[in-house]
Amino acid sequence: MSVRYACWSFLSGTLGLLAIHWITSLVGHPLLIGSFGASAVLLFGATDSPLAQPRNLVAGHLVSALVAVLVVALFGSNQLSITVGVGLAIFAMNLTHTTHPPGGATALIGVQGAAGPEYILVPVLGGALILLATALFTNNVVYHRRYPTHWLELDDNTSTREGKV
Repeated sequence: MSVRYACWSFLSGTLGLLAIHWITSLVGHPLLIGSFGASAVLLFGATDSPLAQPRNLVAGHLVSALVAVLVVALFGSNQLSITVGVGLAIFAMNLTHTTHPPGGATALIGVQGAAGPEYILVPVLGGALILLATALFTNNVVYHRRYPTHWLELDDNTSTREGKV
C-alpha cells in the first residue's frame, strides 16, 4: 500500500462515518453502529476485496440484521442467543453468498440490544447505504482507485470453493 492510498483511505473512511453522523442529525435517528467501523475498513482500505463489494456490504448487513431480529423474537437476548445469532448470521451470509465480516458484529449488536424489526431499516440499511454512497464517490473521484469491482455478481472464487470443507 502506498502512502497516497493510505491517506485516501483515512480521508474516505472519516468522510463515510461523518456522513452517517450528519444524516443522523438530519433524520433524528441513530444510524451508526459499531460494525460500520469494520465496514469502513473494507470499503475504504480494501476496496478490491470481494467482501467489500456492494452486494456483500448491503446484503451481508441486512441478512445479519434479519437473523438478529429473528433470534431475539424466538430466544430473547442472552449470552447463548448472542453467540447463536452470530453463528446463524455467518451461516446465512455463506448460503446467500453475501459474506461481509462486519455482518457478524451487526448480528451481535442486534441480539445484544434486543433489536426489533426496525433495526433492519434503521440503523442497518440506512447506515450501509450511506457508506456505500460515500464509497462510490470517494473511491472513484481519484484516479488510483475504482469501486466497485462488481455490483451483484458472486466473486470469481465461489464456484471453486463450493463443496470444499
